[in-house]
Amino acid sequence: MAAEAAANIGAISDVNTSGNPTEIAMSYLQNEKTDGDFPTLNLGELDLTTDEFILDEVDVHIQANLEDDLVKEALKTGVDLRQYSKQVETELQRIEQASIKDYIKESQNIALLHNQITACDSILERMEGMLSGFQSDLSSISSEIQTLQQQSVSMNIRLKNRQAVRSHLSQLVDELVVPGAMISTILDSPVTEQEFLEQLHELNSKINFAKELSFRETLACSDIQDIVDRLKIKAVSKIREFILQKIYSFRKPMTNYQIPQNTLLKYRFFYQFLLANERTVAKEVRDEYVDTMSKIYYSYFKSYSGRLLKVQYEEVADKDDLMGVEDTAKKGFFSKPSLKSRNTIFTVGQRGAILSPAELEGPILVPHTAQRGDSRYPYETLFRSQHYALLDNGCREFLFLCDFFMVAGNSALDLFNSIMGKTLSMFLKSMSTYVSDCYDSIAIFLCIHIILRFRAITAKRNIPALDKYWEALLELLWPRFELILEMNIHSVRNTDPGRLGVLDTRPHYITRRYAEFSSAIVSINQTFPNERTNTLLGQLLVEVENFVLKMAAEFPSRKDQLIFLINNYDMMLSVLMERAADDSKEVEGFQQLLLARTQEFIEEILSPPFGGMIAFVKEAEALMEKGQLDRLKNEEARITQLVRGFSSTWKQSVESMSQDVMRSFTNFKNGTSIIQGALTQLIQYYHGFHKVLNQPTFRSLAVRSELINLHHLMVEVKKHKPNF
Repeated sequence: MAAEAAANIGAISDVNTSGNPTEIAMSYLQNEKTDGDFPTLNLGELDLTTDEFILDEVDVHIQANLEDDLVKEALKTGVDLRQYSKQVETELQRIEQASIKDYIKESQNIALLHNQITACDSILERMEGMLSGFQSDLSSISSEIQTLQQQSVSMNIRLKNRQAVRSHLSQLVDELVVPGAMISTILDSPVTEQEFLEQLHELNSKINFAKELSFRETLACSDIQDIVDRLKIKAVSKIREFILQKIYSFRKPMTNYQIPQNTLLKYRFFYQFLLANERTVAKEVRDEYVDTMSKIYYSYFKSYSGRLLKVQYEEVADKDDLMGVEDTAKKGFFSKPSLKSRNTIFTVGQRGAILSPAELEGPILVPHTAQRGDSRYPYETLFRSQHYALLDNGCREFLFLCDFFMVAGNSALDLFNSIMGKTLSMFLKSMSTYVSDCYDSIAIFLCIHIILRFRAITAKRNIPALDKYWEALLELLWPRFELILEMNIHSVRNTDPGRLGVLDTRPHYITRRYAEFSSAIVSINQTFPNERTNTLLGQLLVEVENFVLKMAAEFPSRKDQLIFLINNYDMMLSVLMERAADDSKEVEGFQQLLLARTQEFIEEILSPPFGGMIAFVKEAEALMEKGQLDRLKNEEARITQLVRGFSSTWKQSVESMSQDVMRSFTNFKNGTSIIQGALTQLIQYYHGFHKVLNQPTFRSLAVRSELINLHHLMVEVKKHKPNF
């Protein structure tokens, strides 16, 4: 009924929405009161009279209703359901009436709400129209944006294409255009100005670009070709004149050619420009430089070498100044005077200092200054000065050629040889002439080692230009040095001791020559060892040892022979140890020889005063080893004589022996060591004598009481030891 009432209210409102709501409600109530009949109710599923009602579902509904709290409360209190149903229906009617009154009471607000909703509907309808318009506008805008985007992409592509074309065209135009500043600079500016050098670089790039365009048959190239060619001709002419003037300035006397060379290096691009654009002019400039510098170097070194020879020692060795030649040898009437002392030929002295770094790379000699001071120098000093000047100038020239003429490898070597070849040939010819008549083996050997060190310097500087020259020099010097060494070996081998004058036990001058020479060669050879040199020195050593033995054989007594041998071995060993290494072959060999001869000499000087005792001790010790000492049981008289003889004469004998040794040996230190060795050996023999007499075979001898106490003997012997 509430739904029907609401429907009626809606109908009334539809009929006259502008009427008074109170009047409308009262009219409805009157109509309801007059109408006593209720409309037919449609109970739907609750209709029990329908055939479609399913009894099985009744139980389900009954069970569900029984679960309701109000039903449970009614059943529990025992209320009459009919009465309760009427009560409920009455309550519902009351509530319905109250609800209708509430509707009537709020009818004005409901009507106002209806009007507002209607107004809102109209507003929303207009907004829907506006939004629909907006949507259509946005659709058209989106399509326009897509169109604009496509146009933008197309324009961007066209812009990039035009920019790319512009860059190529602008570069082409820039390369083709010959600015007026370039023309005026090339024509009017001096070549030494920086602006000329910069414009020359630009001109060179335009020439190269024009060549490239000509290959492509570009028509624009013909527009600038004439101007570029004229500028090239003008630039080539000015550069040629400038470089040739610098080259001609080398020819002026007393000119330091390194200064114009440094100037040319500042403008090395000039030659590069000539080489790229006018090869005939570049060849002319290069040939002129080669011809000029070749003459300058040849003239300079020829003059310098000639002046150096004027300050060489006048006295030089000749073919007769050999190790085995006697000092008393006479020469012919017309022969040149001999050296004051042949020993200086075999002595290195201070000459070896030429190989020290300070001397080797020191300032070169100034000949006129040396002549003014009357200074004279050995050949190796002149050789060092001459070739250090060559090394310095050669290295600088090679670097200049590589830098200015842009050559490398074999081309650089060929260009260097075309300049320095004449000078190097002059040097080789001069060296060949000197070597063919040189007998100063130390000078030759020092020159060899100077070359070896200079070769190492050029290798360190990475300058290969002089390598072949160094090899050619060594091929000249090594055979000559070996020849002179072999001549000395033959001279020592063929020496006749009978022609060497009076015999003397002091060191012989030939052995002194050998000692000085060998120590010099060994000390120099240690830095750059050479097996051929070591072999020849070994042969010379053998010949000198044989010579010393031949000379010793000339003495009648073995004692003098030993003194001679010891003096010579000691002298040679002392000289060798000053320069050569302690482990060298020569030093070790002479140490062994000296030790053996010294031991033999000690036995020799002990034999005269103490020979009987020494012989007895050796004989007794040999029998003791065999267990046959009883064979000497009957030697009491001999033993007595030995004991008493030693006790009475040993002091005088030791004193005489010491004096004799000190007179016999030139080296005081060597004589002292021999005396010490002799006294030590004497004590050992006397100790052995004591040991033999303490054996049971001789304990009963009365003479044992006359033996000198060994400790007392040692104390007394120390008094005779010479002190430094």
